[in-house]
Amino acid sequence: MKNKVVTPDEKQINRRITKNTFAKGIFFLGTLFGIIVLAALLIRIFTQGIGYLDFDFLSNFASRRPEDAGIRAAILGTVWIMSITIPVSLILGVSTSIYLEEYAPKNKFTHFIELNLANLAGVPSVVFGLLGLTIFVRLLEMGRSILAGGLTMSLLILPVIVVASKEAIRSIPQEQYEAAYAMGATKWQIIRTVVLPAATPGILTGAILSLSRGVGETASLLMIGAMTFIAYIPASVLDGFTVLPIQIFSWASRPQTEFQAVAAAGSIVLLVILIVMNSLAIFIRNKYSKRY
Repeated sequence: MKNKVVTPDEKQINRRITKNTFAKGIFFLGTLFGIIVLAALLIRIFTQGIGYLDFDFLSNFASRRPEDAGIRAAILGTVWIMSITIPVSLILGVSTSIYLEEYAPKNKFTHFIELNLANLAGVPSVVFGLLGLTIFVRLLEMGRSILAGGLTMSLLILPVIVVASKEAIRSIPQEQYEAAYAMGATKWQIIRTVVLPAATPGILTGAILSLSRGVGETASLLMIGAMTFIAYIPASVLDGFTVLPIQIFSWASRPQTEFQAVAAAGSIVLLVILIVMNSLAIFIRNKYSKRY
């Protein structure tokens, strides 16, 4: 029998199949490595901290004794910070994205602003902490307060919300604008009744994911002087505060083995909060994407 002659096209196809198989294997190994590391981290945290996770841990304040240490002040401090960060960042972020997409002229200056917003989304959090320390703590004399921390956190996640909101607004089909204009709607009526409802899934998804990042931030709040030990509940936005990541960092930095387990229990609480927030983002996206 004669050997089958392989044509140049078949050789090229075989090379492509080989490259595709190789790339697929690399991607699979990368994904598998990430899953293994994550599983090992979760197993370590849960096995080390689950014994300290009870009602007393959630209701007690921080203590120098690991058996009496709790996370109440850190949870309430996180709630205080988010109560300022959420409205400030959402209002400013969505308003900025609407202006840039719907009202701002398409010129070099607008492009320059959009480019810098995209760059700010990747700036390290410690830079925003220095900015908050300079402006809010010292220049505006807010001190090391909840208000200064909330505004600093708003600066941190604001670029991400703006970028996500702009992409959500930009994804709306042009036909919806034309149909609204054909019915005699004004610019603001179109934004209120067409743009915002259709862009809600993307805006809220980006906002919740940004807030999830803010909940886990430490560096920016440490820069403005957030406390690592607090034994009282803040009564106003001008009081001192601590948050979950800083409290966990404080426990993890202590030499006693028991405090390492307490830090792991705090990490479990933080993980649960982040999972709930990310699940909420997925639920909102799926719910509203079916309508528009």
